[in-house]
Amino acid sequence: MLTYREALQRVLDSVATSPARCVPLDEALGLVAAAGVTCPGPMPPFDNSGMDGFAVRAADVAGATARTPVRLRVLEDLPAGRVAGCAVVPGTALRIMTGAPLPAGADAVVPVEDTEPAGDQVEIRRAVREGANVRLAGEDLAAGAGVIARGDVLRPADIGLLAVAGCASVPVHPRPRIAIITTGDELVDVSEPPGPGLIRDANLHAVRAQAVAFGALPVTFPRVPDRREEIVRALRQAAADADVIVTTGGISMGEYDCVKDVLDELGAERIFWRVAQKPAGPLGLWQLHGKPVFGVPGNPVAAMLVMEEYVRPLLRRMMGFAHLFRPERIGRIETPWTRRAGDDRMHFLRVRVREEAGALCARLSGSQGSGVLSSMAHANALALIPGEVESVPEGGRVLLHLIEEAEDH
Repeated sequence: MLTYREALQRVLDSVATSPARCVPLDEALGLVAAAGVTCPGPMPPFDNSGMDGFAVRAADVAGATARTPVRLRVLEDLPAGRVAGCAVVPGTALRIMTGAPLPAGADAVVPVEDTEPAGDQVEIRRAVREGANVRLAGEDLAAGAGVIARGDVLRPADIGLLAVAGCASVPVHPRPRIAIITTGDELVDVSEPPGPGLIRDANLHAVRAQAVAFGALPVTFPRVPDRREEIVRALRQAAADADVIVTTGGISMGEYDCVKDVLDELGAERIFWRVAQKPAGPLGLWQLHGKPVFGVPGNPVAAMLVMEEYVRPLLRRMMGFAHLFRPERIGRIETPWTRRAGDDRMHFLRVRVREEAGALCARLSGSQGSGVLSSMAHANALALIPGEVESVPEGGRVLLHLIEEAEDH
């Protein structure tokens, strides 16, 4: 069997970064820019008012105070979206709204709260310096300035800048489509009361939620019974519709576990099957028509672990991210742990981590059975116990994967 690290490397080697695609601007948030974008012209494109007030010549109001106001004749009103019909000359002003182009002759704006109306004139009650409350052309972006660079992860402010620069679409590495197929005669829909021997299908929803959280586009299929022809049909459809396929259940060595046999029949290339780890030891990876296919055990924790530790880095590589992996830190475990004799697998323990006096302290988040989903829900980290470590005493050091933190390497 492969080790965890060996299997992970084979997973990453099975894919490359997806080719660039232009997507609508409002669909680009969180994606990686596949090319740089420069600003075609200065932004803003003209000098404009940063306040509602009066466009003036600063020299005309140099001595203005509340006790000695300066009176100026108001030539016209200038709302945003219009251009002035006349220039400001000595002794005059234009009433101007925020965003309106600064009229010729004006070099400052007096805020409306520092003025008083006086018929066809205005009293200016505070002096302003030249350039006050004026937003200059190009002060946000100069013509030819870089808006985004290749490899940038697009944030909300980047989306705004791209809009300012007139980019209705943006070149990115697109979100992979990931098909999620749950198998098993024992599964029923979440809305159905399970009868004798049946359980509600948690994997369909948990794995789909992980795919969304990872930035992928889930393509969900109706749950598939343990019948060869149904699995064949689902896998063929998934290979046509998706970039990545995840199946849960039917991958072990039981009489009804036929997913890997079906993949072989369909001509899929087996990359590996079985990893020396717990949970999710009967994990397999295939390539079907150039699409990676994960055969994942049906236990809910095993399915979520594989999504976190293997599928997430693969999806991020496809989306062009520089950082693929969650932060790894060393912490001290507060719950002693001992492995069973003869078990040399990597163990992933679900733990709850907190920081105390500058150190990370980890405690088991609940029962570690592969079907105990509540302990996964309560965990914010995974503690990795290598196969050669027989036991970890209270206060012992463990490697932690912080599964609620952003990738840093």
